[in-house]
Amino acid sequence: MVKTATSPRQPESKETDFEDLKQRIHSKLVDKLDLTRVGELEGDMLRREIRLVVEHLCDTEDTLLNRSERERLIGEVLDETFGLGPLEMLLKDPSISDIMINGPKHVYIERHGKIEKTSVVFRDNDHLMQIIDRIISKVGRRVDETCPMVDARMFDGSRFNAIIPPLALDGACVSIRRFGTNPLKLEDLLNFRAFTPEMVMLLEGAIKARLNIVISGGTGSGKTTLLNTLSSFIPNTDRIVTVEDAAELQLQQDHVVRLETRPANIEGKGAITATDLVRNALRMRPERIIIGECRGPETLDMLQAMNTGHEGSLTTIHANTPRDAIARMETMIMMSGFELPLKAMRAQVASAIDLIVQTNRLQGGPRKITRISEIVGMEQDTVVMQEIYKYDQEGVDETGRTYGKFIATGIRPTFMPRLEQAGVRLPSSAFRERVMLED
Repeated sequence: MVKTATSPRQPESKETDFEDLKQRIHSKLVDKLDLTRVGELEGDMLRREIRLVVEHLCDTEDTLLNRSERERLIGEVLDETFGLGPLEMLLKDPSISDIMINGPKHVYIERHGKIEKTSVVFRDNDHLMQIIDRIISKVGRRVDETCPMVDARMFDGSRFNAIIPPLALDGACVSIRRFGTNPLKLEDLLNFRAFTPEMVMLLEGAIKARLNIVISGGTGSGKTTLLNTLSSFIPNTDRIVTVEDAAELQLQQDHVVRLETRPANIEGKGAITATDLVRNALRMRPERIIIGECRGPETLDMLQAMNTGHEGSLTTIHANTPRDAIARMETMIMMSGFELPLKAMRAQVASAIDLIVQTNRLQGGPRKITRISEIVGMEQDTVVMQEIYKYDQEGVDETGRTYGKFIATGIRPTFMPRLEQAGVRLPSSAFRERVMLED
């Protein structure tokens, strides 16, 4: 008589059993927790106590887990109880720059400029919603059917966005832009060839001479990272007021006032917009105002502030070129409700902004400053700009990564006297027409 071979246990079935076991132990743990005692313990002591309870529960389940599987189970139960569940392992990896969740079963990451799918999953949409609520409740935000979109900041400064059903059709979607506890410094960006030493000298001088700078770029092009880096050149004695939708700037100065917008409550009241905060910031005796991103009517208030004694201010804007950035500012001025003639709007921009720094994320992942353009004034109805430095993309290598060269155009900025008055001396060779650096 021939014996029928037993079919090997499928990996999916084993993983499902593991998830079921984790859920059972987590439920038993919640039942056993003495909330009064939990409130008395802190940090590592609490995790050690809970770990002992989880190990005991594993013993009572009579499981056939090996040591590594048992350690994984204990770690994941602790993450479910005190952390962010399946997200914890991704948040602990410093090489991950973005986390993208498209429903409970599809989690992607960006690492070294490339997107890849992970094996991380959530049990179901309710499980994912629990993690979302755990994140946003810590910063006083909410998300539900009446307010199905939310922006927030995480404990490590990362930017968090979620959109849930009914707007997201396949389950809640989450995007996390990571800034981490060790943000990139100037030396890091120079090593990555995001710009050249000559470009840094110009930007450092511009900030010390209190020029107004707009950083323009697309999504994920490195605008906020560059803004954080450039802000390090601001003297420690200056009073800085920052305005953001979700606080993510990491300024190193002592005298910083951080303001954050507030969404409306469940009755649709109590919203505080960026426009409200910019207007209030003007009453706080700021020496510099930094707006995390101009995206609406606050643009007009920002330009007026730059024109009325608040030089040295910085902001970012979504645009693909410096010329597009000016067009975007014109559109956002119109959103403020003021009926300004086109020439008057452009005159506001031309007199307020000194430099536009264009950032781009190129094919293969590298992020670079591709243009540094000076606004030199108006000719009839047109804002006149001149390029000081640019990046010339030459092609793509065998790995799919862009390569090119940084070029000095040979144009000497018209604001050089302002730099010299501020004690900043730049060598004339910094502007000599040449190729400065090749990839």
